Amino acid sequence: MTLFDNTTLECSKLITQRYSTSFTLGIKTLHPRFHDPIYAIYGFVRFADEIVDTFHSHDRAVLLERFRQETYQALEERISLNPVLHSFQMVVNKYNIDPEFIDAFLHSMEMDLLDQKYNCDLYEEYIYGSAEVVGLMCLRVFCEGDHEMFDRLKSSACSLGAAFQKVNFLRDIRSDFQDRGRVYFPQVDFRSFCNQDKEEIEANIQQDFDDAYKGILALPKGARLGVYLAYIYYLKLFKKIKQLPAAQIMAERVRVPDNTKFALLLSSYIRYQLNTI
Repeated sequence: MTLFDNTTLECSKLITQRYSTSFTLGIKTLHPRFHDPIYAIYGFVRFADEIVDTFHSHDRAVLLERFRQETYQALEERISLNPVLHSFQMVVNKYNIDPEFIDAFLHSMEMDLLDQKYNCDLYEEYIYGSAEVVGLMCLRVFCEGDHEMFDRLKSSACSLGAAFQKVNFLRDIRSDFQDRGRVYFPQVDFRSFCNQDKEEIEANIQQDFDDAYKGILALPKGARLGVYLAYIYYLKLFKKIKQLPAAQIMAERVRVPDNTKFALLLSSYIRYQLNTI
């Protein structure tokens, strides 16, 4: 059984490495005891996201419902022949990750199957399920059963997840609209998206970043550098986006080059060693 468990964890690690160099880099800077569980969480959310965003030649609603049922079955039976779900259920059961987080996440994935305009309530509901609860799952791992610490850092973890997701929305606003017919930001029409719209969104994102940073400083030492690195990478991406006019954001996808990511890793490590984060 140990061989099977370890093999499924390796599958989740491979998925993370193939889909996100940024998160892979961040995970590697966590204490080694956190590597496998965070890979497992990423593999789960990545595959669910793939169902709704990529598999357009298939019935995505059917696939997502099957994925949902198989997830619950894996959690109940503590085994799955789907390696992503098996590694995920191990982490959920070991760290007592709240079932409500999983329900909220899968609900947000279901929302992506619908062609709808997002009002403020739907937007907040989607952000919570698609991003904030992922941060809360990771926080359960980092707190390792310390419920007082979890409650104290919960708000900051939500803010960090929200900041990441909103930056993604802003970066991908063109592809989301053209490829998927979505504009997540409430009261925003892609066809009339202007600098004022962009600045209002950015002010909200900046507040999320500010709130998240306070929590990062209070994380356990083994988690702090990895989470800070993800934070600083997204903050760099956000600052690049802020420097550009709305018209350019609508025309191209902004990215942070790999050499800049490694420079951020080096500077973050130095700050960590100097105990300034």
